[in-house]
Amino acid sequence: MSEKRLFHSVAEQISDLIDEGVFPLGTRLPGERELAERFGVSRVTIREAEIALQAVGKIQIKTGSGVYVSEELPKDPAQLPDVSAFELTEARSMIESEAAALAAKVISDEALDDLQELVSQMSAANDDAATSADHAFHMTIAKASGNKAIVHTIETLWRMREELPKVKKTYGSVCEEDAESRMREHQLILDALKAHNPDDARNAMRAHFFRLISAMLDATEQEALREVQQRASESRERFLTNANLG
Repeated sequence: MSEKRLFHSVAEQISDLIDEGVFPLGTRLPGERELAERFGVSRVTIREAEIALQAVGKIQIKTGSGVYVSEELPKDPAQLPDVSAFELTEARSMIESEAAALAAKVISDEALDDLQELVSQMSAANDDAATSADHAFHMTIAKASGNKAIVHTIETLWRMREELPKVKKTYGSVCEEDAESRMREHQLILDALKAHNPDDARNAMRAHFFRLISAMLDATEQEALREVQQRASESRERFLTNANLG
């Protein structure tokens, strides 16, 4: 194994030991000599591995003191942030509205045909299939914008929609209850794209997300009201039961 690949391998092994808690957060790593003996490599390789780990925030090299595991490990770049459905929808409104405006200028007839078919699928499909068609609709527009950074961003936003449990639950309750509005709004977005009108496409997309946010607010208020009513009912039952026992 080359020296370069060797220190990468050692860095990965040390990183794994940190993740497993063998080297706890904030503690001092064993010295170069001990690590070299542990992994069967030279001290130079250990030093290179430690430099690589410091570069990614896994450890801190303190001159004259030693090498320490970072107090807080860097986050996995693939890890999704903990956001609310409101935050996500606000971000989607800002980004996808501009994506629609960009796409309106250059979208192809083939993409427009695909979007029309997806709108049809939303009206006839079950909930899971409708969500799949919804996803495909928004990603088709993102790709039509011709901007790879926008495509990546919108795909990540959709991951949040589907992979964050609370967000998925909120979206599910709102979309299932007003499927007709969802289909109509997507058709308006499509009509603006067919007209190659950036302003109308932007506004139609914004209107779609504005309706979603309003529906989420209504759903949140209703859920809060149900919780209050449930607590009142439980208190009333407990009070009346105790009164009867008296």
